[in-house]
Amino acid sequence: MISKTKRVARSVGVAFAAAAALTMAVPTGNAFAIDHVECRGGENFLKIWSHSGGNQSVDCYANAGRTDFGGWWIDKISTGNNDLIYYDANGDSVKIERWHEITFPNRPPKVTAIEIL
Repeated sequence: MISKTKRVARSVGVAFAAAAALTMAVPTGNAFAIDHVECRGGENFLKIWSHSGGNQSVDCYANAGRTDFGGWWIDKISTGNNDLIYYDANGDSVKIERWHEITFPNRPPKVTAIEIL
């Protein structure tokens, strides 16, 4: 007859092995959690000046991920410490490296989504 201690030990061992197997079998991915944050001086957030339908906006973003930008026209981008890809309405994607500031005075792109890498 198997003692109660041995049965408990075997159950714990089986549970541990199952958890380890599941951990190895499930692929890990990047957590995408781009955040719209308050623009503050001295911060190195992605900062975008844009306009659409007579409205103007200045927005800041932090953390890696992708988010919809609603087809707004971008007037200026300051990447801060973020590498950025913006996706325009023509289906093109443009990568801008960190620590760059770009203005679009004559032909601003109409952007459908942005992604911080």
